[in-house]
Amino acid sequence: MNKIIRIGMDTSKSVFQLHGVDEEEQVVLRKKLRRSQVLAFFATLEATRIGLEACGGAHYWARELRALGHEVVLVPPQYVKPYVKRGKNDAADAEAICEAMSRPSMRFVPVKSDEQQAAQMLLGIREGLVRRRTQLSNTIRGHAAEFGLVAAKGLAKLEPLLERIAWDEGLPELAKELFQTLGADYARLDAELQEIEAKLMAFHRHNELSKRLAQVPGIGPVIASVMAIKVGDPKAFRSGRDFAAWIGLTPKDHSTAGKVRQGGITRAGDEMLRSVMVVGAMALIQQVKRGRGRPSPWLVELLKRKQPTIAAVALANKTARIAWKLMVSGERYTQSRLLTSKAA
Repeated sequence: MNKIIRIGMDTSKSVFQLHGVDEEEQVVLRKKLRRSQVLAFFATLEATRIGLEACGGAHYWARELRALGHEVVLVPPQYVKPYVKRGKNDAADAEAICEAMSRPSMRFVPVKSDEQQAAQMLLGIREGLVRRRTQLSNTIRGHAAEFGLVAAKGLAKLEPLLERIAWDEGLPELAKELFQTLGADYARLDAELQEIEAKLMAFHRHNELSKRLAQVPGIGPVIASVMAIKVGDPKAFRSGRDFAAWIGLTPKDHSTAGKVRQGGITRAGDEMLRSVMVVGAMALIQQVKRGRGRPSPWLVELLKRKQPTIAAVALANKTARIAWKLMVSGERYTQSRLLTSKAA
């Protein structure tokens, strides 16, 4: 067998398909392995370059294969799809991965460590608890409205609503018992969420990057923690605009024949990071409208021309570029320097 210079591996729960080529780009390896055979096979193989789709379990296999001396790259699935010639099977996917990873301009996903994946798990659990708490809150409000009991917006208004329900003599006992069950579930979810958020704040306090990012207006401890966890290697982006585009905050480009046509934001990239960035920008805009803080002249002029929702996306885009600069350079945010540069 000729020397293998590149292997594309299609992973799954139990079956792994390999596709390898030599220096002349000739196929020299087509092999199907069971999960228990993967590490044993690569342990006997000479060090080579291995590509995987950046999907579930890919970071684990990347760490294991790197420990055996191989060079491992993770290719985004959307960049692999154009190289699938026809049909959809494991062998075709492995061949497409092998071809995609050979392109000089291909972009790869940084491999996450165990600690980074644990921190990302923390974010996922928090997001799930928030979603379930919102769902349960809406359930309580909906059932209460059926009995003519309504409350103002906000989670702080939910407990007083449950107290009114408990003391309302006109409600059937069965309804009170069910509301009591829903209230107990809500209290349990709220306690679990507070515990998870305490762990997230502990991560923020012990992470130097997260503390530096939190100094930027529009980025609080939660947003800073999410960014520090989600962005594995900021130097993988060539510029702040590339970073903002990765989050999905840049406009869609439909330009052709010399005509520039741009639409709404792409909404590509990480949905959680984009969402918290826009929420943080909207919170900052609300403070500016109340006359608080020291907003930049750029933001003041923008709010005169654009609606707050549109301005929030533009501000989130700008904040993302500032955050990328801080992550790459290791500097701290100083608003006075920003205001000075704007005045100049």
